Amino acid sequence: MSMLDISIVIPVLNEEENIGILLERTFSVMQKLGVEYEVIVVDDGSTDKTFEVLCTIAKQEPRLKIIRFRKNFGQTAAMAAGFSYAKGRVIVTMDGDLQNDPEDIPLLLSKINEGYDIVSGWRKERKDPWLSRKLPSFIANWIISKVTGVRLHDYGCTLKAYRSDVIKEVRLYGELHRFIPALAKGVGASVVEVPVKHHPRKFGKSKYSIFRTVKVILDLLTVKFLLSYSSRPNQLFGLLGISFSTFGTIYIAYLVFERMVYGVPLSNKPSLLISVMLLIVGVQLLGIGLLGEIMIRTYYESQGKNVYSIKEMINFGDER
Repeated sequence: MSMLDISIVIPVLNEEENIGILLERTFSVMQKLGVEYEVIVVDDGSTDKTFEVLCTIAKQEPRLKIIRFRKNFGQTAAMAAGFSYAKGRVIVTMDGDLQNDPEDIPLLLSKINEGYDIVSGWRKERKDPWLSRKLPSFIANWIISKVTGVRLHDYGCTLKAYRSDVIKEVRLYGELHRFIPALAKGVGASVVEVPVKHHPRKFGKSKYSIFRTVKVILDLLTVKFLLSYSSRPNQLFGLLGISFSTFGTIYIAYLVFERMVYGVPLSNKPSLLISVMLLIVGVQLLGIGLLGEIMIRTYYESQGKNVYSIKEMINFGDER
């Protein structure tokens, strides 16, 4: 590798006890590799001393670059900002809580050198509670793999490596960061998964809960729509419309037949009307949600807007 080879992007939120140790380990690994690199830490609105710790380290290490958000915008926005300012031909992402191991970075890079566009980490021996973290993750990964057709054991692992020219083509909004392999595969990127180490959290609190599984499922609807119908939405909504219209027409014809032949009254079947109305409203709401996702993308991309607001940047020089 030549030029600026690697950019490491680390989104953090209230990790004052972890970030110093993580950066020390990361710098040690990267120095052994003998490549040109930068480490971009995106402070996603931390309210503890995370930013102060980062500033202290940045004074001694110019390869550490800091992006500080004005408030908490979420992990997807933090990763989007890191990708936007990264200069490396390969971008590596990982969490700031010390559960990902920087020692796995060379493994990811070796797979990139084999020709893959995206290398996704698999926390095969995951050190998290079974009920609140591992079980929901297993369910979510199974559903995502089935729906998107991109089969990975661990979509939620932040430790990944991307070719810069691939990841910069993927637009990130909402909470779509976990679906990057599927979104990139949709435009022809090659994806491989490798087992990586995973450590139990020592300091701070996890930002995730079992309730995030519901959000994952909702985001998955958006991803499926973007992958399959974003350029031809009428094939989805038109099919639904024809299906419901046909069902309604046939059933109305049946009711008319009953009325005309057998004299069955139509006024005593309110449950039928209520069921049909609820079904139609549900389809309409789903359609509105999906169309809203497209409108949000049009709003941001047509005006060049970002999904985050940066308060300050450190060690970026004239790159802003």
